[in-house]
Amino acid sequence: MKPGSSRRKRTQLTHAGRHPHDNHGVVNPPVYHASTILQPTLAQWEASRKPGWTGYRYGRWSTPTSNAFEEAVTEFYGAAGTVAVSSGKAAITNALLACVSPGQHLLVTDNAYGPTRRFSDAFLSRFGVEVTYFDPEIGAGIAGLFRPETVAVYTEAPGSHTFEISDIPAIATAAHRHGAVVLMDNTWASALYFDAFAHGVDIVVEAVTKYICGHSDVMMGVIAANETWAGPVREMAKLHGNGCGGDDLYLAQRGLRTLAVRMEQNGQNGLALASWLESRPEVSRVLHPGLPSHPGHALWKRDFTGSSGLFGFVLKPGYPRNALAAMLDGLELYGMGASWGGYESLILPLDPTSDRTATTWDEPGQLMRVHAGLEDIDDLIADLGAGLDRLSSATARTG
Repeated sequence: MKPGSSRRKRTQLTHAGRHPHDNHGVVNPPVYHASTILQPTLAQWEASRKPGWTGYRYGRWSTPTSNAFEEAVTEFYGAAGTVAVSSGKAAITNALLACVSPGQHLLVTDNAYGPTRRFSDAFLSRFGVEVTYFDPEIGAGIAGLFRPETVAVYTEAPGSHTFEISDIPAIATAAHRHGAVVLMDNTWASALYFDAFAHGVDIVVEAVTKYICGHSDVMMGVIAANETWAGPVREMAKLHGNGCGGDDLYLAQRGLRTLAVRMEQNGQNGLALASWLESRPEVSRVLHPGLPSHPGHALWKRDFTGSSGLFGFVLKPGYPRNALAAMLDGLELYGMGASWGGYESLILPLDPTSDRTATTWDEPGQLMRVHAGLEDIDDLIADLGAGLDRLSSATARTG
């Protein structure tokens, strides 16, 4: 199948990038462990050094394993091309570097993934790129932030800590009117639940580490781009020597095959947990765009076709640290660790206040981020419910 295939996402995930009869009938694309790749003649060696060479010349540039995975992601996203890189952050940094140059101006959503902000502030600013952060709920109002030197807009929806939903089509329309490229971190929904290119995005980054891999054992990212940007982002990744090993690529393409069924369960569990948490007396607010109570619910319902298992909730103020420890330390099914998107459930306390400049985070209670894994929902509710009970009991004893 070719990019732009009319087949539905679940079918693409099962078949894209696989060519069994090119590999002796083997269903899964095999792993090629390759650095050195030989050419049989001087003429072919010389040809392999020239632009436009479509074969293999060095393992860092491509192998049959990387091509199979990138082909699958390209079709899944409906992109013109995809490049796999060593982490989700590497996808972000290479995509941004392909778009900006010294003296230019970049707009970045204020709820962006923390390492995106740190790269913008600590790296891009050192090389003469000015960054302005914008309210993720600004919508078409972003038009007022463009300058003559503005060349790119970086978005993320929902934000992976506070879960605001941006009006991506409105932002993209304003950006394109100005001649700026639109980038989006689409890790939360993936192409399964948000068609970024259909909504005006030019370059998509996704952390393969999360849902595409799905098993918490691979560090990888992808950059998928339209016809204008597919070449520049691949070239930037090559310039940085950023590639992936055969084993990780194999695990990523294997994870891709089950993405739809896993994310469906993650999403169902997440929404059920979020709905249940709204009824808990310890909780002041639940941050899940799939809930009618979420301020961005209408936008989510308009633009997204589903949700992942990642969301947040805010505890009512007044719970001391020892009570929070009692809640978290006794959980049996929720681990405390960075990342998300695997088969296991996670929970973390977060404080986004220092990662805001265009907006403020004013919630007085403790923000918690939850990733709902693939466990039975009744067990997840029971475990978290017992934790919230411990939170209240420890607070009463302290008081």
